[in-house]
Amino acid sequence: MKKKMNPKEVLIPTVALLLICLIATTLLALTNSVTAEKIALNAVETEKSSRMLVMPEASSFGEVVSRDGGVTVCEALDADSNTIGYVYTAGAKGYGGTVSVMIGLDTEGTILGIEILSHGETPGLGANAVKPEFKNRFVGKSGTLTVNKTSNDGQNIQAITAATITSKAVTSAVNMALADYEAMTGGVQ
Repeated sequence: MKKKMNPKEVLIPTVALLLICLIATTLLALTNSVTAEKIALNAVETEKSSRMLVMPEASSFGEVVSRDGGVTVCEALDADSNTIGYVYTAGAKGYGGTVSVMIGLDTEGTILGIEILSHGETPGLGANAVKPEFKNRFVGKSGTLTVNKTSNDGQNIQAITAATITSKAVTSAVNMALADYEAMTGGVQ
């Protein structure tokens, strides 16, 4: 014979679960509202410090301007407010999502430095893009760059071992900045 189910046996756990979910959602929303401004401020500070890494000779930076293709650019200025280069931010799809890169170019369109702002790449593989050994492969180059598995000469950027997709994503973001520089300046200053 089947035991008849008591409605309270279902109702009480359902209401308890509903209250737990409501409390958890409220606490998460409260936490987000408290921390959202701090997170945004940290992102702005990270971007400012990254500008100094890719353009160390700059005393200040101009207004950030959005360009075609999701690229942003700002002028790097010396102490007399003369333009000494440009700082770009661009992103391209990597293995684990978008890889966001900041690129410093001098007034000749030569790369002075790059900085990886964010990525979702595989630890120990694509995440190695943040290491100086990889980022320094771009310094001194200009024009359109390609990824190569064995060589880092001329227009070639040697890929990170076992992370060709990430290497291509970073190179693509750098090429976006270089192409915008060419379009913006005609290649000369």
